Amino acid sequence: MSNWLDKIMPSKIRSESKQRTGVPEGLWKKCPKCSAFLYKPELDKNLDVCPKCNHHLRVTARRRLDIFLDADGREEIGADLEPWDRLKFKDSRRYKERLAQNQKATGEKEALLAMRGKTLGIPLVACAFEFNFVGGSMGQVVGEKFVQAANVCLEERIPLVCFSASGGARMQEAIFSLMQMAKTAAVLERMKQEGIPYISIMTDPVFGGVSASLAMLGDLNIAEPNALIGFAGPRVIEQTVREKLPEGFQRSEFLLEHGAIDMILHRHELRERVSGLLAKFTDQERPEGEPPIEFEITEKPDADADADVS
Repeated sequence: MSNWLDKIMPSKIRSESKQRTGVPEGLWKKCPKCSAFLYKPELDKNLDVCPKCNHHLRVTARRRLDIFLDADGREEIGADLEPWDRLKFKDSRRYKERLAQNQKATGEKEALLAMRGKTLGIPLVACAFEFNFVGGSMGQVVGEKFVQAANVCLEERIPLVCFSASGGARMQEAIFSLMQMAKTAAVLERMKQEGIPYISIMTDPVFGGVSASLAMLGDLNIAEPNALIGFAGPRVIEQTVREKLPEGFQRSEFLLEHGAIDMILHRHELRERVSGLLAKFTDQERPEGEPPIEFEITEKPDADADADVS
């Protein structure tokens, strides 16, 4: 409750006082798992992994590719593609307005970012979903960007890596969204027939049409620790079957135990391990140059931990 001095003090003086004494906005971040307050510059150095509990915080698509790709020689694929409201869809708001709002909030044109580049010297194409853009949902342009990225891999015979983080197919695009499941699966089958590696890396969360298509079609299906992965959410399943689900159900550790994914990799070791795997798949030696990033990991993630996610 403000005191009598706050009430009579001019608003300009109050705001200037808060700016001088308050903590700068965005300087601290709260871990969603252990609730620790983390100093943002230190968190950035730790690749957005909580140093106290090793929880992997969600990151943007550009941040994801900045972490994974070498700094030089990057080229964005399909940068000019933008979604449009071909069905004139409207629920509580017009789809056109939602797109404009999400583009302004994220700085991205769509929910998928694709780049040609290198990882520790290995040439490849990397894609990353932007979960903050309509929940990372897959619409027509997302599917087209993914196909264009895969076509570059087919033309240049270089591997494809995709970081998925999605709520599934985009309902505002109806059947055009669902068609992307078949479209992306078809181009991945072409890559398979040509012997070009595709590695799928699932981050928190991956659901719906994305999990039922491109996210689970990798030659290697990898997940980050404690990532929530499935088709329908755990709450929806519990309400449907009217039974309590097992502890950690749909978490990456549960999926690994039951053979649904191939491995779990900590974010600190992704660049080193994935580039090493791709070097073996493509029968080439990783060029000497940038050394692998080294981090001190004090504790392994808790495989039994579960968060309250719809």
